[in-house]
Amino acid sequence: MKLTSLLAAAAVVAVSHASPHPALDQQQALGSLQEAHRTIVGEKADQSIEELLQHDPLLSFHRDLVSIESISGNEHDVGIFVADFLRAKNFTVVKQKVAPVKKKGDVPDNDDETPKTRYNIYAYPSSLQEPPSILVTSHIDTVPPFIPYSVHKPESATSRSESVDDHVIAGRGSVDAKGSVAAQVYAVLETLEANPDARLGLLFVVGEEIGGDGMKTFSESEINSKSAYHTVIFGEPTEAKLVSGHKGMLGFEVLAHGKAAHSGYPWLGKSAVSAILPALSRVDQLGNLPVSQGGLPSSDKYGNTTLNIGTIRAGVATNVVPASARADVAVRLAAGTPEEAREIIRRAVKDATREVEADVEVDFSNHNEAYSPQDLDTDVDGFEVMPVNYGTDVPNLTVRDGVKRYLYGPGSIFVAHGDNEALTVRDMKDAVKGFKKLIDAALERD
Repeated sequence: MKLTSLLAAAAVVAVSHASPHPALDQQQALGSLQEAHRTIVGEKADQSIEELLQHDPLLSFHRDLVSIESISGNEHDVGIFVADFLRAKNFTVVKQKVAPVKKKGDVPDNDDETPKTRYNIYAYPSSLQEPPSILVTSHIDTVPPFIPYSVHKPESATSRSESVDDHVIAGRGSVDAKGSVAAQVYAVLETLEANPDARLGLLFVVGEEIGGDGMKTFSESEINSKSAYHTVIFGEPTEAKLVSGHKGMLGFEVLAHGKAAHSGYPWLGKSAVSAILPALSRVDQLGNLPVSQGGLPSSDKYGNTTLNIGTIRAGVATNVVPASARADVAVRLAAGTPEEAREIIRRAVKDATREVEADVEVDFSNHNEAYSPQDLDTDVDGFEVMPVNYGTDVPNLTVRDGVKRYLYGPGSIFVAHGDNEALTVRDMKDAVKGFKKLIDAALERD
């Protein structure tokens, strides 16, 4: 199927021509990207940071991305910026609408409160006549709060040891995942400069941090259903290592229903807190117990399944026997399926609360995101390999059998959501090389 026909079938919106971000005009034309990057970043260490950002196209693009606030649900501006940037680089760009995020306090009848449209950005070289065979993807949303972009010298630097490559780039999204977005874009641009016929596609989605609604929208679209890619390269902070897989995910609530009474006469009521405590105590241990003793499964690759009782809400006052209690729990699955885990959890809570007076139940209905551990490909030489515990958009993208999936990117997950989120110039440079290595390996399969 011709690519133009494929896109005509999709419910998408064509990208606009105007650039919403003045920095777009400052970006260097494609030219010789590799040479420009080597020249600017490799200059002597006393070069000013401002000059570095002004002339290095990779770092300038990354700066502009991070400078645009794009907390999940508010990705409109960064999406438009990425779309216009890629169109200026001779890409055909598709803006795919994603439903707005429902939040408490929304006022649907007030135009001033209507959120801007969120877009997934899908792009491919305008000269391409067939669908991309390699999809390079990451996300453009971030967690809150917004932290402005900044660059500074490393604290340990001295005038003798200082290097431009060691400069620290900070700000919300600098690592997760705008570092990957910028490195992926320039890896693709440099690959196309050397191989204009490379069948490469770019996909930057919204909503990864809040359940993956952007990737799910793309996955269910005509573009994906008619896709021809044999390789997907996902970008997330992996410390420049190739990820062999990540744990699965499951969430649930434990609910206790009691009867209110005056605390001076507790026997007249049924304490929901007293009822929920043995259930939570049992749940808290499920990752440490063997399956033979009713625990959740482990694996050599991912270790133990872990559970986190994240929130507990109960009662109305200290002098009232609590009539209700609830706890939210997140599970990182090391083995097995979500349904198998649900059955183990139900049985554990039932066994733990046989003697309590109040009713205790497990509810999975408010946690729709659930998936098994995700095994990924690591068959490209030259990378350290590791598994990770965090979740990604990998399970949210439906692929055909045999499609290779890689997970790689600059920066560390340990700072990704913190107020110290940052990486170095060297991290960014190395990530471009790493993504190009993965792309080159995939091109050999064309």
